[in-house]
Amino acid sequence: MTVALVVVSHSARIAEGAVELAGQMAPDVRLFAAGGTEDGRIGTSFELVLAAFESALESAAGAGVVVLTDLGSAVMTAEAAVEFCSAPQDVLLADAPLVEGLVAAAVAAQGGADAAAVKAAAGAVPFSGGRGSTGVGGAGTPDGGQPGGVPAAPQESGEFVLVNAAGIHARPAARIAGGLAGLDAEVTVNGVDGTSVMELMALAVGQGGTLTVEARGKDAAKAVAYVRRLVEDGFGEK
Repeated sequence: MTVALVVVSHSARIAEGAVELAGQMAPDVRLFAAGGTEDGRIGTSFELVLAAFESALESAAGAGVVVLTDLGSAVMTAEAAVEFCSAPQDVLLADAPLVEGLVAAAVAAQGGADAAAVKAAAGAVPFSGGRGSTGVGGAGTPDGGQPGGVPAAPQESGEFVLVNAAGIHARPAARIAGGLAGLDAEVTVNGVDGTSVMELMALAVGQGGTLTVEARGKDAAKAVAYVRRLVEDGFGEK
């Protein structure tokens, strides 16, 4: 079983739309929307949120539930519902931007991450956009280089030309990030974190453009080969 995700929003449409978007990138993850009030108004409903938590807990079967919210009172409603749900110890509230955080969390869950790691993935997405707070570096410096700012040479690398018509958009980015997240390697794609859906999407590389993959670590060769297969297959979009 994978970690389940719940979206608590003041708007039913926002919650349902966010769930729909994340579901396209993480088809095996169960996502639940708890938006608006029971009579369809803007606001939050303790009963709807609690029901979503119980459905998510049942679906996760002990794997845990991660919750993302939009505005302050949604946080309060979610906190109250946690206290009354059947397994409060299995429900984690993520302090993260709703859409970007949900996508990152869903991809992490799709890759088999546990609840704590899924929450961390959501929280690593900054509210202002751009690079996340958790870089791709290992020991030494934040970028994986050596003391003095000299980056370590990649163990494996490759350059691959995109053949799919749409290039890098949400679904290819999610496939790259989801697969790389499960490998023991630090990977960059065109200089950004290969496990970050948002950073990969921001590259906006179109058909005919090149992805330069650099990897370090035990699974470096597997990481480069994985991206190569995806690109050559056109991410299944050819």
